[in-house]
Amino acid sequence: MIKPPLMDDQILPEATMVLKALADPNRLRIFNMLMEGDSCNGELNERLGLPPNLLSHHLRVLREAGLVYNRHDAVDARWIYYAVDKEAVTRWLEWFCQLLNPARIQERPLLCGPEGRTCPNFLAT
Repeated sequence: MIKPPLMDDQILPEATMVLKALADPNRLRIFNMLMEGDSCNGELNERLGLPPNLLSHHLRVLREAGLVYNRHDAVDARWIYYAVDKEAVTRWLEWFCQLLNPARIQERPLLCGPEGRTCPNFLAT
């Protein structure tokens, strides 16, 4: 059986990582805020009210999922700026649009359960 590219073995682990990264409410809030533009730890911390260690953890998860990247300030490297990876967002937007496209929903006959046509009777003794 040929799998469509949407669900091939290469994309599934990466898609799972992205979904897990965005499944956390705090990470979703951070990601949403970064969609408004680049930001630093201090601003993120102030606006979101997260302890610095928790904010760092969530940013690391978003970076590891490939959704966010960081860069150090050219003048003072202690400052770290975070931004959304536009290429990654474009890629995942296309993927999610394919995955959640209502046109993909198909009807097929039931093959199991009491309504199934070919299912063995599991209740028989």
